[in-house]
Amino acid sequence: MKIELPTLRARHIWSRNRDVFKKFALSSILPYFAEPLLFILALGYGLGIFVGEINGVSYAQFLAPGILSSSAMFAASYECTYSTFVRMIFQKTFDAILCTPLMVEDIVLGEILWGATKSLISGICIFIVILALGLISLESAVIIIPTIIIVGLMFSSLSMFFTSIVPTIDSFNYYFTLLVSPMFLLSGVFFPIENLPPIVKDISWWLPLTHAVNIIRSAALGEHNPSFLLDISWMIVFTLIFYALSTVLMKKRLIQ
Repeated sequence: MKIELPTLRARHIWSRNRDVFKKFALSSILPYFAEPLLFILALGYGLGIFVGEINGVSYAQFLAPGILSSSAMFAASYECTYSTFVRMIFQKTFDAILCTPLMVEDIVLGEILWGATKSLISGICIFIVILALGLISLESAVIIIPTIIIVGLMFSSLSMFFTSIVPTIDSFNYYFTLLVSPMFLLSGVFFPIENLPPIVKDISWWLPLTHAVNIIRSAALGEHNPSFLLDISWMIVFTLIFYALSTVLMKKRLIQ
């Protein structure tokens, strides 16, 4: 099966999803502010009383960048799994789009770009919350915001891969239970992975969220770590691999 390069027409997919989102923007955005605030208040300041400092900073300061990273992951993952599947299977939106000059490659790229946009919206909302709490500096946005975009592209591509192969919408339970939830717990969001057993540390290194947390936490704490380049390179390669796979498999699924 021949795979074409996506075209600028992919922007129409993004625009279509944006227009739908605008109708429910207020109710969609409010949870982006509320959920991280609850996490930080309950864990950062509540549990943090018993935890004390981690690596020389308060637990709230340690936790906030991890919550920011994981929320960007969840926003992109939900958008490019459940929402994309509904558009593809139940609403038959993709079938209608394929009757126009747009190609499957345009659909995949447009969906991934929209997933990254939802991730960015989530990330900015959470950044505002932790900035207001004094847990992060405004200058760190120079590194954090571009990183969130990469995180969004990375998890949108991974999610599109699973969307292209799952038989039913209930099958996403496996994706979130067996992959996303372990990443949420083992990627350094809640505690330093340096203290984990060696085998768990090795597994954590291969989890994409770990690299996002490394970059965002270092930027939030004002650290300039040379490992940034390794983390960014790993995330870009991961994104390109799953973007290519999701394009090939989605074309197989949509073009019978």
